[in-house]
Amino acid sequence: MSSQDIRWKQRFDNFQNAYERLKETLEAKELNELEKNGLVQRFEFTIELCWKILKDYLQDTGFKFTPSPKETIRQAYNAGIIEDGQILIDAIELRNELSHDYSGEKFEKSESKIRKQIFPAIQKVYLFFNSKN
Repeated sequence: MSSQDIRWKQRFDNFQNAYERLKETLEAKELNELEKNGLVQRFEFTIELCWKILKDYLQDTGFKFTPSPKETIRQAYNAGIIEDGQILIDAIELRNELSHDYSGEKFEKSESKIRKQIFPAIQKVYLFFNSKN
């Protein structure tokens, strides 16, 4: 089976692009309103691809489970693939909350958590798959 036939390897390019765009946005210290909206969007894309690449990898390596975001993260944690399972579960919940935060208040309260806790956890996932690719 070629690497092009392996689903997680196919998804890695999208995950890598989303990760790089999120990282680029987080490097800016002061964001205007439009940039804050962009950060939320990039965060949502990246965390979505993060759990999906974990799901694909687990399934490719023989794990059998119900592939929901939280269950995927739990399985990846139990398998020793990630060490920040609860942070990534919290990130999934935050993504859901931010997608319905029309006032921007939730983002204002969560930006620091995205920068200081969630992004480093996503970065570890990225580094894991980058080393496998």
